[in-house]
Amino acid sequence: MKLSITHSIASIVAATFMSTAAVASDLVITFDDLNPDKKAAYEAAVEAFKAANPDINVIANNGDREAHKGTIRNALQNDAPDVITWYPGNRMGPFVDAGLFTDISDLWASDPNLADKFNAIKPTMSRDGKQCGVPYSYYQWGVYYRKDIYDKLSLSEPATWDELLGNCDKLKEAGVTPFTIGTKFLWTAAGVFDYLNLRTNGYDVHNDLTAGKIKYTDDRIRATFANWEEMLDRCTFVSTHATMSWQDAIAPFANGDAAMYVMGNFSVGQYKDAGLTDEQIDFFQFPEITPGLPRAEEAPADAFFIPAKAKNVENAKKFLAFVATPEVQGEWNKTIGQLPPNADAEINADDKFIVEGMATLSTAAGLAQFYDRDAPAAMAKEGMQGFQKFMLDPSTLDEVLENLDKVQAEVYK
Repeated sequence: MKLSITHSIASIVAATFMSTAAVASDLVITFDDLNPDKKAAYEAAVEAFKAANPDINVIANNGDREAHKGTIRNALQNDAPDVITWYPGNRMGPFVDAGLFTDISDLWASDPNLADKFNAIKPTMSRDGKQCGVPYSYYQWGVYYRKDIYDKLSLSEPATWDELLGNCDKLKEAGVTPFTIGTKFLWTAAGVFDYLNLRTNGYDVHNDLTAGKIKYTDDRIRATFANWEEMLDRCTFVSTHATMSWQDAIAPFANGDAAMYVMGNFSVGQYKDAGLTDEQIDFFQFPEITPGLPRAEEAPADAFFIPAKAKNVENAKKFLAFVATPEVQGEWNKTIGQLPPNADAEINADDKFIVEGMATLSTAAGLAQFYDRDAPAAMAKEGMQGFQKFMLDPSTLDEVLENLDKVQAEVYK
């Protein structure tokens, strides 16, 4: 990000966040994304914060995301930073329940941005009625599709399950596989499961399942799998999905062998890298299955938290309030091509996927954090293995569900 953008953010918010303290104090921040765009956005925000708060000595760390997942508990329990990145929803639950994250409900109540502009995402940042962190970005999931193929076959974006199945029938008649997917690394199958469950049963059942409150053999979850089996039969996925990563699965989408992909918005750049244009690809919400059921959406978020062992809580809260401003949220997410949780933040109006994503999430009945974030890690691992197994052989359904009940009993015990 250009330095001028950093200075622009700083000038907008300096008056709000300039401290009157004369003595410098340290603020240690741990971030977890080395991808160039994510790294640039983080560093620009830190520089803007430093410019607005020259009395605070900011020590900004960054590291590999996967390594961060393995070291965060140790960091929180020992020499904790003042601010650290992690995930909302049930994924933050164990750390909140163990007293390793600071309750910042006072900041959410007193800061005008957090109090009024984060309503859509506030529930997933809350646990037992208390707010535990501040999100800096999120993004939509849904169905990305080959608009040129749809147009050629005179198909319309489906709003209902029957319309989707009808489109699948026509695609297959034309020799096009309806859906691509790569389940080699399992989580893509979880995205399909989540949407089927959200549309069959709704947001509360999604949360109750991932919280261990209802069994996988529950009739409601069986209904989700019944819809999935119909999708496997009527729509079909590329046959080699178990050997492909999500990136590998773009090839049949790009060459026209497959017409749709249930995926997150981070994938758009990869479609374009594969040679597709904005005119060839488009997006629609996963269609309605149960008539009248409010539509919740998959919208994984990334957030900052204050460890309970933070040494500089006052300045940590100052940084989180800074990140919550519409100016910082807007610039951060324009840089990384995602959506700002602050409803007043500007988005890239030239990116049709960002515009559609904002429209989708702003009207959502709830925002799910994705199966492998909302469920505990051990449950998510077994669950996603079961999803892939079912996709490969639907006759294994009883075996899969009974096994997941057993795993659930152990994990949530």
